[in-house]
Formats: sequence, structure tokens, C-alpha cells
Amino acid sequence: MHYALVGMPGCGKSTVGRQLAKRLGVQFVDSDAVIEERIGGSIRSLFETQGEAAFRDLEEQTIDDLTKAGASVIATGGGAVLRPTNREHLKSRSMVIYLRSSPEQLVRRLRHDTKRPLLQVADPLKRLRALYEERDPLYRETAHFVIEARGPSVAMLVNRILMQIEMSADSGVKPGG
Repeated sequence: MHYALVGMPGCGKSTVGRQLAKRLGVQFVDSDAVIEERIGGSIRSLFETQGEAAFRDLEEQTIDDLTKAGASVIATGGGAVLRPTNREHLKSRSMVIYLRSSPEQLVRRLRHDTKRPLLQVADPLKRLRALYEERDPLYRETAHFVIEARGPSVAMLVNRILMQIEMSADSGVKPGG
């Protein structure tokens, strides 16, 4: 079984994903790390040299590959849901969890981040609000359930996700639904 985490940049997909994978006894995969491994460089430099469309093409192929592979927890990039093909592959092949964070929470968490290309702007809060406005409906469309990413600890978030997974299994909710 695949589990995929979607959400805004910096909401905790990789951190939560690692712990969730440990608890479920499956492999953890970060789609952005896989892309960087495939191109032999950083996503930021790919954005700068080839543009966002080239990155999104690689991301689409990577998500297709990862959702066909063995059982895992996949942390997706924040913009993975922008392409309909990604949304379809994630929803039909994985149990998708949307880790929801507000732009205000994210700007506090990301204020010193220099790796995320879309946030290297004069007003990161304004940019995060625009990204949230565009992406929140797509995250909701893709997700089997939504978890508020603010919490006392990563362990508590993982526990909430595990409870949702258990409840959805009990109620017969499956990927593709």
C-alpha cells in the first residue's frame, strides 16, 4: 500500500513522512529527493536553467514511477497537485493525506529557507497566500483526508494520521475512492 503526503511547501511532509513510514514499516520516499538524484543537481538550479515546466515534467514521471513501486510513504513536492495526471495517480494508487498549514504558519517556519525556488521573493507571505489560494482546493480534491499540520509534535501528527488510516480501513475507504 502507498501513502502519499500532499501540502504546501514546508508543512512537514518529509519530516512526518519519515516517521509515518517507520511506524507503518514501509519505505519512505521524498519525490523531490528522487528528482534531484535523477538530475544530479538541485531543483533550484533546474528551475533557474530550464524553468518550472521542465521540473513539472520530471515530477510527473517521478510520481508515476513512485506510485507504481512497492509499498511506501511518499512525500510529494508542494506543487505536485498542479498537474491533473499527478492528482489522478496519487488518488487512485495511494491513500493521500493532506497536511494543511496556513500561509501564516508556513512563513514563520520557512523565514530562513533558501532552497525553495518559489519562495525566493520579496514578500514570502504574499507568495504563500497566493500558492495556498491556488493549491488548497487541489490538495482537498486529491486527499482521502485532511490533517491539520499544526500540532504539539511530529509524533502526535503521525498518531492522528495512523488513526485516520485505521478508521478509513474500517469504513472501507480505499485509494481510488
